[in-house]
Amino acid sequence: MANQKIWFITGAARGMGVDFAKAALAAGHAVVGTGRDPDVVAKAVGESDDLLVVKLDVTSRTDAEAAVRAAVNRFGRIDVLVNNAGNFFAGYFEELAPEQIDRQLGTLLIGPMNVTRAVLPVMRKQRSGHIISISSTAGLVGFAFCSAYAASKFGVEGWMESLEQEVAPFGITTTIVNPGFFRTELLEPASVTYAEPSIEDYADRTAEQQKWWQAQSGRQGGDPAKLARALVAIASEEPPPRRFIAGADAIALAEQHVADLQAQIDAYRKLSTSLALDEPAPVGT
Repeated sequence: MANQKIWFITGAARGMGVDFAKAALAAGHAVVGTGRDPDVVAKAVGESDDLLVVKLDVTSRTDAEAAVRAAVNRFGRIDVLVNNAGNFFAGYFEELAPEQIDRQLGTLLIGPMNVTRAVLPVMRKQRSGHIISISSTAGLVGFAFCSAYAASKFGVEGWMESLEQEVAPFGITTTIVNPGFFRTELLEPASVTYAEPSIEDYADRTAEQQKWWQAQSGRQGGDPAKLARALVAIASEEPPPRRFIAGADAIALAEQHVADLQAQIDAYRKLSTSLALDEPAPVGT
């Protein structure tokens, strides 16, 4: 295919990553599907002559560099990077262990940075490429019991918005995707870790939150296969959007956040605009 692109997808062993890989292959593109266990990736995505499965733990810079070399050796280029690999450490900030917060940031923020750092030299040489990072509504709005997760996603947002300006001169584009609730495996035991209840003041709310989150698994309203097809469509646009709010629930949260932000601006506009230095009047006036 003259318009075939080479997609490099992290976290392609389960959840949205599998759907992204299948949708890109179905559209005629080639895919480098990565995950910590290549056998699981291969089984999840299925066989294809246009699929290369590579081991990649996004927290390992060595893995990232090796995976990118393997991709270029096989396909010669990388056109679309999808930073998708993720996990979820749920709990109130005080009850999350520092090590858990480190692991959350390591996977969701430092991980995409590791992979993108390895891919950028390839895209700069090409003078083309598209970096897609899967954020969340928790990258726009903070939620109780999601402080570590939201901190990671807010970090992704700031990094990606800055990166967009840094790499645009090389013909590289970026897209932040903010999905709402999609029916993935993120809330299943293999992906979510709950903080150990340890503070009495939080005990009742912790129990309620765990019960609520566990009940959501398998009941989310979004279809990840449809999101995957939307992603393929977005990646074909010239230029692609800098941000894609995915799902009606995500749009509602984003619109409410914009309204809340505007209300805060308006409420303190007079005070905010009164903070300039009072420069002395010029001599002789």
